[in-house]
Amino acid sequence: MMAQADGAGQPAILNGLSVDVEDWFQVGAFENVIARDEWDSIKTRVADNIYRVLDLFAEAEVHATFFTLGWVAQRHPEMIRRIADAGHELASHGFDHARVFTFTPKEFAADIRKARAVIEDCAGVAVRGYRAPSFSIDQRTPWAFAELAAQGYAYSSSVAPVVHDHYGWPEAPRFAFRPLPWADLIELPVTTAMLGGRRVAAGGGGFFRVLPYAFSRWAIRQVNRREGRPAIFYFHPWEIDPDQPRLSHAPMRARLRHYTGLAQMAGKLKALVHAFRWGRMDLVAHREAARLAAETGQITGVAA
Repeated sequence: MMAQADGAGQPAILNGLSVDVEDWFQVGAFENVIARDEWDSIKTRVADNIYRVLDLFAEAEVHATFFTLGWVAQRHPEMIRRIADAGHELASHGFDHARVFTFTPKEFAADIRKARAVIEDCAGVAVRGYRAPSFSIDQRTPWAFAELAAQGYAYSSSVAPVVHDHYGWPEAPRFAFRPLPWADLIELPVTTAMLGGRRVAAGGGGFFRVLPYAFSRWAIRQVNRREGRPAIFYFHPWEIDPDQPRLSHAPMRARLRHYTGLAQMAGKLKALVHAFRWGRMDLVAHREAARLAAETGQITGVAA
């Protein structure tokens, strides 16, 4: 069962649990090793891994948001329907994992429109959330928020407010904010914690795999108890798949980034989903929109 109260006996804050639905060969670490025109020749593993994730969430009685590549949805419509039928939210991760800063605004608009249409056609549900591949909405691409708002997205979770060699917008707010004063769109940055006066990544992915589980537990408790805010956590289905192919010809740094901690990931994830209260990102966005509206006296149109 999911945790309903924190260690002090107070009602537990609802944290956002999310899965970035992409296969092992589509990651940023391998983008210079495996070309997109090779993807269709590679055996996919994403569906089997997603079904393991669905079983884990069912056992823990939690619901989550699955930010899904349109490319994956197009090839695995049954998997997409099973995610929706289990009560989880389907959201967009773009079509084929191209980072936002590689697009013009017009190209980005076409990408998010295409991905959304594919996912909605597969599952018959509305897609209202978006996460940029590799958290690539940053100081170079703030215009992306206007494109999302124009297409009616309710929220984004596309900002990593840290310094990182692969992504990051360290000047961005750590918690939910409205990137556009004229739109209801909410941005839910991936979680960071404060350590020694510095922001540190604490929202999942490779950091969760590589660092001891105790660090993530401490960080989420800090965000929930000391700061009174929800954590935003993510992982990928390939991260619970230690038997995936190994690319011996990939650069050492890419291999370390991708393969470290795979064998321990499922166990750590199981512990995490039982230790805190988790829910879909659209519900977290709705609550954060209401909080922001109350603070500013605004009226929000974001639906739960």
